[in-house]
Amino acid sequence: MFLFIIKYFGFLKFVPGLAILFDNGLKLYSLLTKPNILDCVDEIEATLLQWPHTSVTTHKYGGIQFNYEGKEIGHIHSNGLLDMLLSRKLKARWMQDGRIQDHHSFKNSGWISFYISTIEDKEYAIQLLQAGYEKVMQSDMK
Repeated sequence: MFLFIIKYFGFLKFVPGLAILFDNGLKLYSLLTKPNILDCVDEIEATLLQWPHTSVTTHKYGGIQFNYEGKEIGHIHSNGLLDMLLSRKLKARWMQDGRIQDHHSFKNSGWISFYISTIEDKEYAIQLLQAGYEKVMQSDMK
């Protein structure tokens, strides 16, 4: 359903507040159908907030955004979809194991998407975010 809405109604994200409202609907749906996803997201948030210079904000299209000194590391929508930007080289390396996919909107870029639905996925998401954290941290040093 998520990909259908993004594909055919994605233009609605430009209506102020609508993406946040949609994401809150996803959160309610997740709470009713897969509450473990929300637990995983909470645990990911707690882990990342322990890393130096990280913060959490609301993402402009809903969900939570993880930042390193104000620069986005990645964000998780309320259905457990992690989106983040890697270098194309990092993306190619991570895609070899078949667990991540091209971003649902930005194909053929460094953006990736990964669905979190189990404890194992939570650990994998943290590893992905660690790679993104290191990438953002290194680009900040240049």
